[in-house]
Amino acid sequence: MSIENYYENKDCNQEFKLRGNTMIDINDLTLGQVKELTAMYQSESTPGLNGMVGKKCIIRTYSAGAWFGVLKEKSGNEVILSQARRMWRWHAAKSISLSACAVEGLKQSKSKICAPVDNVWLEAIEIIPCKITAVNSIEGCPHVEAE
Repeated sequence: MSIENYYENKDCNQEFKLRGNTMIDINDLTLGQVKELTAMYQSESTPGLNGMVGKKCIIRTYSAGAWFGVLKEKSGNEVILSQARRMWRWHAAKSISLSACAVEGLKQSKSKICAPVDNVWLEAIEIIPCKITAVNSIEGCPHVEAE
């Protein structure tokens, strides 16, 4: 049976077709039926796309620069980062790219990392999980002050 024929909601009558032609009221769904419907519509790739939630990451944005913090939520290209530090100026410890910063950390003497904010909403174009070496390096950067 195709997904299109799996359920009907004619005239908002809240009746759904489950397992063939059996019609039931949506309010009478069992927990097992809810789980079955949920499984049908969850993408197998969902855990991979949200697999970095809860991890310390570097986020590259279109217009707000680069940020470091804990990826709290992700929906499409929108993310919520907690314990977020803006990476106002960054220099990779052993290379030249932002991804290198996530692996080897920063050259602290040349980087300017702002004090953390509790949470920030960002439009991410890149999400890079950090290795422990990078986490220690970035978290160890002093909070930059105005010159």
